[in-house]
Amino acid sequence: MTDVLTRRRTGSVAGALLLSAMVAAQVATGLQPRPIGLTSLVVILLALSSVAFAAAACGLRRAVSAFASAAALGYGSELLGVTTGVPFGDYAYTAVLQPQLFGVPVIVPLAWAGMGLAAYAVARGTGLTRIGLGAVALTAWDLFLDPQMIRLGLWAWEHDGPYRGVPLTNFAGWLVVSFLMMALIHALARDTAGDTGLVTVYTVMAVMETLGFALVFQPPDPLVAACGGMAMGAFAVLAWRRRWQR
Repeated sequence: MTDVLTRRRTGSVAGALLLSAMVAAQVATGLQPRPIGLTSLVVILLALSSVAFAAAACGLRRAVSAFASAAALGYGSELLGVTTGVPFGDYAYTAVLQPQLFGVPVIVPLAWAGMGLAAYAVARGTGLTRIGLGAVALTAWDLFLDPQMIRLGLWAWEHDGPYRGVPLTNFAGWLVVSFLMMALIHALARDTAGDTGLVTVYTVMAVMETLGFALVFQPPDPLVAACGGMAMGAFAVLAWRRRWQR
């Protein structure tokens, strides 16, 4: 019991410190005209924070295993995407975000896995219900992510779509990959379900992205702020409501 309490405290403290550092780095990106230099740092801190919180909930080995598996799936889906156009549609990363491995920036799978753990935590239900809702929660993040990456010139679509240039096939692909990712996390680290630290990670990302598109980014984009904020916000609010009702 003592070892479990120590693990939980250590992981929670580490996660909180890393998340605070991520917020500071994210704020710093908003103060720069070209924030690409801090993008990788933000993603790395996000990933480390998620792993730390997951380790507090289910142990370091299971947390790392779930994160690594999710990252491998994220990389594989991106590599397949840039090579074949499946499952997201035809797109390509520019040379802006470095380093890259076969055309995929190496920090991209870290972002997939870090937010994957957080999305699983905010989903409700059991079994396939939790996996499905977790997939939707992770896809909700892309309502922010894709428009932001397009405006930063990090990737480009061959054919523009109706949502700030993003095709609808992209979101269909996200749902498929996210479902597989939630299934992996469910199999390897299901004790992270409802974890306060990971719910906080998801909530912080929702709030910061909403404020960024509404007030910080130039020009502001109220549509993206509203769509992403409502989608991610709904999952965050419901997750906190469940915790408060316990």
